[in-house]
Amino acid sequence: MSTATAAVRPGTVLADLLPASRVRDAALVLGGAALTGLAAQIAVPVPGSPVPVTGQTFAALLVGTALGARRGVASLALYAVAGVLGVPWFTGGASGAGAVSFGYVLGMVLAAALVGALARRGADRSPLRMAGTMLLGEAVIYAVGVPYLAVAAHLSFSAALAAGLVPFLVGDAVKAALAMGALPTAWKLTGRR
Repeated sequence: MSTATAAVRPGTVLADLLPASRVRDAALVLGGAALTGLAAQIAVPVPGSPVPVTGQTFAALLVGTALGARRGVASLALYAVAGVLGVPWFTGGASGAGAVSFGYVLGMVLAAALVGALARRGADRSPLRMAGTMLLGEAVIYAVGVPYLAVAAHLSFSAALAAGLVPFLVGDAVKAALAMGALPTAWKLTGRR
């Protein structure tokens, strides 16, 4: 290790580099929920699918990774609950639990727990491990979102896979590639590894 790179204690995520306080944690949770809500407004319709491509999943996975499991879950749970209660920050300014894509929102809460736990083990510090972390997080989102889509849209499971998974695989690869650069670079910019 070079002298220009300082080590951080094991189990540290990016958010832990900020001075610790309850105010910091509350601001990070609120900020993560707001970022996810803003990213959800970036939506591109997918022909043949009731689910658009959005920035929502990318933001949710970055929030979970940067904040760690506990704060990441709190942030995505706040996003989900506030959206159900009427905050219009689901995709396209929607709110409520009735959308066929709401299962993906629920999956994001679980994915934040997974990617946050992996980040605490250093998965956000190298490009290859970060790509794997993002892909695992996406898999969790689909594991909840696709069955929910099947039930909510009255689709067979194979039709739900065709409409709610297959069209998004290329985009997920792009998101993983972006994360491969973003989080390891953020660690480098802090001068810590």
